Amino acid sequence: MQAVTELPTINPMAPVPHEVVGKRRETYDTMTLELAAPEPFESRPGQFNMLYPFGIGECAISISGDPSRTDRIVHTIRDVGAVTHALHALDIGDHVGVRGPFGTPWPMEAAEGKDLVIVAGGIGLAPVRPAIYEALNHRDRYEQFVLLYGARSPEDLVYLDEIKEWRSRFDAHVDVSVDSAPSGYRGSVGVVTRLIPSADFDPEHAVAFVIGPEIMMRFSVTELRALGMPRDQIYISMERNMQCAVGFCGHCQFGNTFVCRDGAVFCYDDIHSYLPIKEV
Repeated sequence: MQAVTELPTINPMAPVPHEVVGKRRETYDTMTLELAAPEPFESRPGQFNMLYPFGIGECAISISGDPSRTDRIVHTIRDVGAVTHALHALDIGDHVGVRGPFGTPWPMEAAEGKDLVIVAGGIGLAPVRPAIYEALNHRDRYEQFVLLYGARSPEDLVYLDEIKEWRSRFDAHVDVSVDSAPSGYRGSVGVVTRLIPSADFDPEHAVAFVIGPEIMMRFSVTELRALGMPRDQIYISMERNMQCAVGFCGHCQFGNTFVCRDGAVFCYDDIHSYLPIKEV
């Protein structure tokens, strides 16, 4: 009997070098890196990669590009530490190690045939941008499409050109607000949650994706629930300090789950009891 040859498997702990082919500054502390995929790269909206600037360390960064583009991997990165600072310093032609994709995706299928409501705060627009791409690329699958985006100031808004394009569409309700702005600013001023009650959607026939700072997510969920949206129709992203991405190190433990292994996208109904508890 002929022996069965086992096919080699990819080690999830081994980073694969990817070349930087694009770099664009979004804000004073945030930039977007575009990497060439050595082979077709497939991911779902909401998943993340572990990025490793060689010799520095690695960190979890959400995939923020169009899922239909399998030749490129896009990440939008805020400079908040040694690893992200090293990622900001990369130039075109440099290489960075990539592990992934990891994590649970935004449940696009659950929103089909319903209103899709996305509430994002600050850099939180990056992890949900692939879901926006997919929804707008397949606009006929959803009823109302609502995107509510907020940031601390006009200088903290990302993807301004795309936001302008999305706002020009007749089949999308896109609204933007900032917490504070200088005199003469013509946009909406105030926390993003204040946009929820006036948005055009049916809360009982809608699915919501919420991502941003935890306090912003808590108040967004409160507003959605006040309108009558069921808990099991709300999904939130709980990105935390994910160091291994495969549930080994325990740094991202959240209640009885690991964010990297069981998330980062969770149904609110499954984790709502953890959110009010500090230091969970």
